[in-house]
Amino acid sequence: MGQGMNKNEYGRDEKTFLFMVRMFLILGLILWCEGISTQLWAQGGFTIARVKYSGGGDWYNDPCIIPNLLKFIHQEVGIPVAKNEARVSLTDEALFSYPIIFLTGHGRIKFSDLEVKRLRYYLTHGGFLYADDDYGMDKYFRREIKKVFPQKKLVELPFSHGIYHSHFDFPNGLPKIHEHDGGPPHGYGIFYENRLVVYYTFSTNISDGWADPDVHHDPPHIRQAALQMGVNIVVWALMN
Repeated sequence: MGQGMNKNEYGRDEKTFLFMVRMFLILGLILWCEGISTQLWAQGGFTIARVKYSGGGDWYNDPCIIPNLLKFIHQEVGIPVAKNEARVSLTDEALFSYPIIFLTGHGRIKFSDLEVKRLRYYLTHGGFLYADDDYGMDKYFRREIKKVFPQKKLVELPFSHGIYHSHFDFPNGLPKIHEHDGGPPHGYGIFYENRLVVYYTFSTNISDGWADPDVHHDPPHIRQAALQMGVNIVVWALMN
């Protein structure tokens, strides 16, 4: 990626295009709050882009999770949504079409130098990354995100942070979805110019709770809590 601002297929710079996508979605939220029915999207609606990464980790696991979350978002928030996730590499031109990207897996993650630069540019120009440890990716994610923001640290968010109250109220922070190694769940963030640009959940596995009931056999109240926290993450990312 060059030093200058790249142009996408619509002729707008990436920062402006991503800003417009976010504003389009916020308009949908406003119209829903006003009780106005609208079809904002001509090609299916809002979606979340899953990050394809190298290194050997299973970036593609649980393909049902994002479609289920999207359906729940539409049910609870009312914005038009797509039926399926998008899938995007950090070097894809389509990256800046998605205000929220999602990364998960059980193991190794490896970003190339170009991917590091692209992800940094994406995040510092309006994008948002949600990463969820699906057990086993923690040390690899921490290593790779440190390359993206070498001067910043993942800091644990207090329970008072707005991401825990943006739509549903979680006064005690993250819900515990899966035990894994036990211990309480943790939600970490990286801030850029006072904006939360990376949100990372560890020792909870929120996204597994979005899966179909017969995948992990989570009881209904656990799946409901996971889906509600997913809505909070998306609403916070779009509105801030």
